[in-house]
Amino acid sequence: MFQYEADIWYDNAETEGSIGNLLAMNVTVPGFSMLFPDVHCLADESVCQLTTGESEINAAATIQALMLSPQFNLTQTYFMIAGIAGINPKYGTLGSIAFSKYAVQVALQYEFDAREIPENYSTGYIPQGSYAPNQYPGSIYGTEVFEVNEALRDIAVNFASNVTYNDSTAAVAYRANYASSEELYAAATKKPGVITCDVATSDVYFSGALLGEAFENFTTLMTNGSGVYCMTAQEDNATLEAMIRASINGLVDFGRIIIMRTASDFDRPYPGESVEDNLFYADQGGFEPAIENIYIAGTPIVKGILAGWESTFKAGVKATNYIGDIFGSIGGEPDFGPGSIYGGEEVNLSQVGISKRATMGRSRRTMKGKRTLQDVKRS
Repeated sequence: MFQYEADIWYDNAETEGSIGNLLAMNVTVPGFSMLFPDVHCLADESVCQLTTGESEINAAATIQALMLSPQFNLTQTYFMIAGIAGINPKYGTLGSIAFSKYAVQVALQYEFDAREIPENYSTGYIPQGSYAPNQYPGSIYGTEVFEVNEALRDIAVNFASNVTYNDSTAAVAYRANYASSEELYAAATKKPGVITCDVATSDVYFSGALLGEAFENFTTLMTNGSGVYCMTAQEDNATLEAMIRASINGLVDFGRIIIMRTASDFDRPYPGESVEDNLFYADQGGFEPAIENIYIAGTPIVKGILAGWESTFKAGVKATNYIGDIFGSIGGEPDFGPGSIYGGEEVNLSQVGISKRATMGRSRRTMKGKRTLQDVKRS
């Protein structure tokens, strides 16, 4: 997503055990960021890398340009979305490597200023089209939740679990502060390693237990209780929406996506620390290990896919879970939300749009303010 996450791959081009020189071939793609205009590839074109630029808009624009570029055939390509992130100390620590099944757009909500929150509200964030924080949104845009291939995620976890991850003296010292609330933040006090939990997308770079808990609750709400928010991000839902649209048009296989984030900082302060110290001033010591651990975790994944191409990966890893967006756009029945609006079938673009809107399926307006977390949980 930004320079340092990319540089770690280039800087290790000659390191023993690396995947090689990703700057051997450079392809400029129309529509990419002005700061990062190229796709970079190994000489044999087996592996390529790009940088989207930070934030949802940059990610969406860059990935959409890639998806539509005639310079690449991406129909059998595996995608690893890899970047640093904030970490929820309930589930991980500085340097942790998280692999996600869900990406949730947590800031796609109404918002009251914190100084004007109604007395009976737990947060100033309210799902769109609803009237209280715990109500299911009555207005659905389609980008709120994505679910990727859990079987592929587990393969990536296995590839990445047999290596030693980097840490720092500052990170060791900083995470020790969370031991004062050991029952709640036990995971924060451990050494970095691989975890499985989910990513929250927001352009807002937030800090604090109250916002963290609000986004935890929203993740739970939007995934019917099965999602666990542990990582922050500014790009992932935008990236996945561009890929869904490409998948609908047969340009990519949405079942070949891995979401990996490494923890550079805690999303909330330790007990007794202020939110501004956590966000602005504290030397958490997680940035460098998080950058390094992208490369350390990512390398065995890339190598594993290449080594197992003919036996496993060329044909694809069959998903055992639903994959796709909240609309059910690429077929199947979402195991979260109100269900497919296309009857479980892949959307037929010739059958939708303004002229066909009356026959598309259930109205979202009828849901406004009427569904709570309990309502959408399934047995």
